[in-house]
Amino acid sequence: MVRIALGIEYDGSGFSGWQWQPHRRSVQAELEQALSKVANHPVSVICAGRTDAGVHALEQVVHFDVNVERDLNAWLLGGNSNLPDEIRIIWVKQVIGDFHARYSAIARLYRYVILNRPVKSALLGKQTTWCYHLLDADVMNKAAQYLVGNHDFSSFRAHGCQSKSPVRIVYFVKVCREGEKVIIHICANAFLHHMVRNIAGVLMDIGIGKQAEDWTLALLAAKKRELGGVTAPPFGLYLESVCYPSCYEFTKHPAFNQLPGDAKRFDVTPSNVG
Repeated sequence: MVRIALGIEYDGSGFSGWQWQPHRRSVQAELEQALSKVANHPVSVICAGRTDAGVHALEQVVHFDVNVERDLNAWLLGGNSNLPDEIRIIWVKQVIGDFHARYSAIARLYRYVILNRPVKSALLGKQTTWCYHLLDADVMNKAAQYLVGNHDFSSFRAHGCQSKSPVRIVYFVKVCREGEKVIIHICANAFLHHMVRNIAGVLMDIGIGKQAEDWTLALLAAKKRELGGVTAPPFGLYLESVCYPSCYEFTKHPAFNQLPGDAKRFDVTPSNVG
């Protein structure tokens, strides 16, 4: 058997999410069908992190095992020729046998994009979240720094989250304004269900002055989701990149240069990622 890793880019607005669901359109189902045609046998893929309906990916990472020989370019070109326009394979790599797209990852990087202007966009409605109130990105960035570190994120997880532990390590958060857009970058060892969207909802309330700057600190201490405000919409959320130990020789996103040294040696096991 040969293990292959892929980098996947997709527009999630037309899908029910990453994971295969009966009678619904999913990214996983489309990708598996496309790869199965190249392999000439059924292919099952495992991803670094499942994304919800409407959520996009700039670089989702997946792996799969096959017992046929194919040139790496065949997976790239053949896979893309069988995929819908909303999904693209952007790179292909053969990996050593113990590599696992999910369990080998030491960090994930997400981006949340807010269009901050008085009127909605005719073009970016499914690629951004719209907020007509003026957001103070500097205040949002200061509030976000309380989230950095090893914390219980119970106030920021979905009620239906199935993760065994609410504890996650946030390595960095940055909120900045780029013209009419306010962008949240957040990197952690792993994320709880709806964690980024709930953080975005809290920071937006702080950014419009509805809540104080230290509200994020109070919510961490409270450990109660019902106190955490609204869940922001999915359309502005992007899985930007996934980081793996250097032994796997993946090209790292520049943002991962900010990871602390201990993160690069983080012991990743099925019990501490999600």
